[in-house]
Amino acid sequence: MGKPIKRHEALQPLSREHHYGLLLCWKIRQGFKLNIDPDRIKAYADWFKLNYLDPHFQAEEEYIFPILGNNHDLVKRALEEHRRLENLFEQGSDLHKLLKKIEKELDLHIKFEERVLFNEIQKTASSEQLEEIKKHHEDGNFCEDDWKDQFWLA
Repeated sequence: MGKPIKRHEALQPLSREHHYGLLLCWKIRQGFKLNIDPDRIKAYADWFKLNYLDPHFQAEEEYIFPILGNNHDLVKRALEEHRRLENLFEQGSDLHKLLKKIEKELDLHIKFEERVLFNEIQKTASSEQLEEIKKHHEDGNFCEDDWKDQFWLA
C-alpha cells in the first residue's frame, strides 16, 4: 500500500463520511456472513442512505464537483455512479443480490472518489474554493445509536 493521502482540511469531513460509507459496505458483508435476514440489512441501508448518503451526495454535487465542472470526465463518472447507486437503492426485488450489488458499487465508488477524484479536486481548487467548501460543509453527526437493530454485532 502507498502512503496515506494528506487531505486538505476543507475536504476532510467528506473523506470521513466516505469512511462511514465503507463501514456500511462492511456491515452489509457482515450481515450476510452472519446469515441476517436481508430485509433487516436493507432497512439499515435505506436508513443510512436517507440520513447520510443523500446529504453527502448533495454536498459533493453542490460544492465539490463544480471545482472541476460537470463536463470533466471524473465528475461525469462520479455523477453517473451517484445516479446508479440511487437507482439501486430504489429497487426491491431479490434483496440478497441487490445488497451485494449496492455493497460492491458503493465500495468502488468511494475508493474512486478518495484515490482519484478528490486528489484531482485538491490539486485544482483555489484557496477560495476550499474555504467555501469548509464554510458550507462540516463534519456530519453520524450516530449509529439512531439505529437500534445493530445486526452486524449479532
